[in-house]
Amino acid sequence: MSDSDDDDIPRLSSHTLAALQEFYAEQKQQSDPGRDDKYNIGIIEENWLSQFWYSQETALRLAKEAIAAAGEGGRIACVSAPSVYQKLRALHREDFSVYIFEYDKRFAIYGEEFIFYDYNNPLDLPEKIAAHSFDIVIADPPYLSKECLRKTSETIKYLTQGKILLCTGAVMEEEAAKLLGVKMCKFIPKHTRTLGNEFRCYVNYDSGLDREI
Repeated sequence: MSDSDDDDIPRLSSHTLAALQEFYAEQKQQSDPGRDDKYNIGIIEENWLSQFWYSQETALRLAKEAIAAAGEGGRIACVSAPSVYQKLRALHREDFSVYIFEYDKRFAIYGEEFIFYDYNNPLDLPEKIAAHSFDIVIADPPYLSKECLRKTSETIKYLTQGKILLCTGAVMEEEAAKLLGVKMCKFIPKHTRTLGNEFRCYVNYDSGLDREI
């Protein structure tokens, strides 16, 4: 090839090349995050149509509540609540076990703790997930509808030994009470971006979230 042929090959500017390299690095990290970053909230990006991650403060508050409610050696189920699962694992504690029940298969990076879950088939769960085998279930139904809450409630009641921590819209208060016997807490959860509907937490046990002003 002659020098003149080389001159015809398009070349990227240094700025464009650096931006491209940064993009590929971000994509690689998202597909194969390192051990230290694996549980960071936001390492898996939100689907802006249906996913809303909790703020760091809210995820930590809910994670600590789950640990307290489960007790030492307790089992925690996070149903459609991946940022709580991530925060629980980011605490690097060994005194509880936790599973993430999630439709989004990107969360399969969490290995055996990931359980594929479709609320449309609320009891379609693997054999290793026994009935009433979790000390507490934290659930955040993916859609703000009575149908979604009703079907998710079937899963919750199957999994829990008793304790329930539900996060959903304030408009679902009456339906949540009817389906799960939960009451609205004083604690108000926050998300990384503003939602169009008021969001609240509900529990069916004596919770620290109800002592939050």
